[in-house]
Parts: sequence; C-alpha cells; structure tokens
Amino acid sequence: MKATAPAPRRLLVVLLTVLTVLTVLASVALTTAPTPASAASPASAPAPTSAPAVPDTAVMDGSRLRDTRLRLDRGDPQLRRALDSLRTRADSWLGKGPWTVVDKPRPAPSGDPHDYLSQAPYWWPTAPPTTANPWGCPYVQRDGQRNPEVDTGTDRQDVERVFDSTYDLSLAWYYTGERRYAEKAGQILRTWFLAPATRMNPNLNHAQFIPCRYDGRAIGIIDFSQSYTAVLDALALLATGAPGWTGADRAGMRRWNSAFLTWLRTSDFGKQEAAADNNHGTFYDMQLAALAHATGDKALARRTVLDARAKRIDRQIAPDGTQPLELARTRSWHYSTFSLVAHTRLAAIGRNVGVDLWRHRGPEGQSLAAAVRHLLPAATGGEPWPHPELDFRRYAATDVVHAAADAGDRAARSALARLEAPPGGDLWALRPAPEQLDSIAGQ
Repeated sequence: MKATAPAPRRLLVVLLTVLTVLTVLASVALTTAPTPASAASPASAPAPTSAPAVPDTAVMDGSRLRDTRLRLDRGDPQLRRALDSLRTRADSWLGKGPWTVVDKPRPAPSGDPHDYLSQAPYWWPTAPPTTANPWGCPYVQRDGQRNPEVDTGTDRQDVERVFDSTYDLSLAWYYTGERRYAEKAGQILRTWFLAPATRMNPNLNHAQFIPCRYDGRAIGIIDFSQSYTAVLDALALLATGAPGWTGADRAGMRRWNSAFLTWLRTSDFGKQEAAADNNHGTFYDMQLAALAHATGDKALARRTVLDARAKRIDRQIAPDGTQPLELARTRSWHYSTFSLVAHTRLAAIGRNVGVDLWRHRGPEGQSLAAAVRHLLPAATGGEPWPHPELDFRRYAATDVVHAAADAGDRAARSALARLEAPPGGDLWALRPAPEQLDSIAGQ
C-alpha cells in the first residue's frame, strides 16, 4: 500500500500543477495572437506567399528567377531597390499602346496590312522628293548614320515598343503579383500577334526595305532577332499563372511562334541570314534556338547551340578577343558589344539545354571570355576604346560583363564594381540575360 502524502504537501503539488498549466496556456496565446499594428513587419517586407512556379524560359534561368522572387518575398533590400526601377519601367507602359501592325500609313509592298514593314536605317536619299520621284531616289548607304525617316511610316518603332513593354510588364507581374501588369502585357500581345483584325503575319518579307531598290531584305530579320527572344521569355513568365492570360492565348502564341520558326528555317531570307558571318548570323542562331526551345523542340535548340561553337565563336572572335567584322564598322564599340549580346544570350539558351558555350575554346584559343575581356578596359573607364566609334557609350558593355562574371570569369567579376549603370538602372539581378543597352533600332 502506497503511503498517502500529508494534506499540506498534496495542496502544494496541486498548486504547482495549476501554475504550470496556466504558463503553457499563456505561451500558446501569445504565439497565436494577431501581431499588434505597432509590432507589424515593415511595409517594405511583402507578406509570405506560396512558392512561385519556375518559368520555362528560353534565355533566362527559370530557377534563378524563382529564387529571386523568393528573396523579394523575404524583403531583400538590394533586390527591392532594383524592383523599384523595374516598376518605374513597367508603370510607364500602363497608359500606352496597344500597338498594331495594321495602322501604318502605307502597307507593305505586298499590299497586305498585316505584313510587317520596316526601312533600312543607314540608307539615305540623294535627291529632294518630287512628284515624279517622291522618295528622292536613288538611296545610298551611310554606315552608322541613322536616317530619321525610317521612324515614320513603318512598324519598326511600334514593334520595339511591343518587345520592351511585354518584357518589363511580365517581369513586374512575376515579381509583384500585381494583376495590372499581367493584363496590360496580355492586351499588347493579343493585339499585335493574335487578334484577327490586328495580328501580324508570321514573316519578315518586307523588313528593312530600301526605297526604289528592294521590297525587303534578309538582313531585316535582325529587327526581330535582336529583341524577340525577350518576348519568348515574357510568354514563359505569363504562363506560370498570370491573370487574364488564358489557355487560348498560350496556344495562339505557340502557333504563331511555330509558323514564324518555319518561315525562318525555310524562306530564302532566313537561309541568307543564317549564312551571315557577322552579328546577323549569331542573332539568327540565337533567335532560332530560342524559338525552338519555346515551341518544344529542345533537340533543335541544343543542336543550334552546339553548332555555334565552330560556326560563330571560332569564326567571329579572334584569339585576342577582338571581333574583326565588328571592328570594321564606324560604330565598332556598339557593334562589338551588340554582337556579344547575341553570343552571350545564345550561351544562356545553351545552359537551358545542357551546353556550356563559356567553356568552349577554339583551335586558336577563341572564346567568349576573351571577347568580353577585350572590352573591360573601356567598359570600366580605365582606357579609351582604341577603334572607330561615332557615339561611345560605356554602359553598352555592362550586361555582357555581368554574363561573363556569372559564368565564372574572374576578370569580369572584378570589373563589376567599376561598370557604368545604363539609363534606368542596372536590372541584372532581376532579369539576368544580356540586353542591348544602347539601342539604335534597326541594325
């Protein structure tokens, strides 16, 4: 038989037990109670959200975008500053557009208003316009000098607005979740590419025409190849669940992209541009690989990137990192950085299909890293650019240096702190894919 504790001792045990229970209950209440307004998280820190989807982007790294979004959700201060710059850009598009290929004052030579039309930027009239010669023909070339008339009467500026706006708006939606950005991007895309009354035909038969000379040129494909891959990534971002962007929209854009890819591969213009030796050929390959990735042909994307090792890097980049075909231009700095945008974006597509172009070394040591290193003295302000340049802008190299640094190049990484930020701020942390930062539309 157990001994029974004296009454005072039993009372003490009961009191201690009650106190323990009350302490536990108070702790639970404090843990689950709503946070008072005075103790709430700072306004700059967004509320936690469910894990965002990884976009199947062709150029940008989808997993990296998702991780960046998670860091923003946790209130990363550096990324919040970059997001403010991105918001400014996205907000500027909300009251503009949409644009359409059918509203130009004169149709393409085909007579179909749905056909895209642009004019060669570096070709100029030699005579004043008359009734008999309204264009002032014949036209002559002035390399690097942009004829202002190419910005009127064609689709060139409007299509650039479509590319830039959908990219900025889709990124802003992905990072903020704000519906207005996604809806505006959807409106712009549907108007230019999908709506029967306003859609563009998926060809570039009349790009960069020259009055009285050519109704269109293969070289005009660069109107799209220099920027359209940004639209492909914007579509991938919207496909992660953007409000208002429907399954019909996704299917419609896939059909348009498939038709455009077929035109690029089978048309005479497409075949000519694929054979180009300078930046035009690299941009063609970059666009082809991205379109193949976006339409599900990952094998074609991979094959295109693999072929670029000997076809583009070995032929276009000298062992000392110079790009002789670009140095021959009157704007050699612009075209050297511009060409590397194509090379480094193609390398980014390669990462998404299991090919590392940054590791490639040609038979004489040609490499992407060597080409970027050749830019570093001028890009960091340490030395003047030693080649002809009509309008030197140091920030033109900023993105390609970022790309090399991300790929592990030590010289590029050490140069980052000395780069010049482009107008509107350095957005690399939010959209880690090289862009042409000193745009002169119509290369």
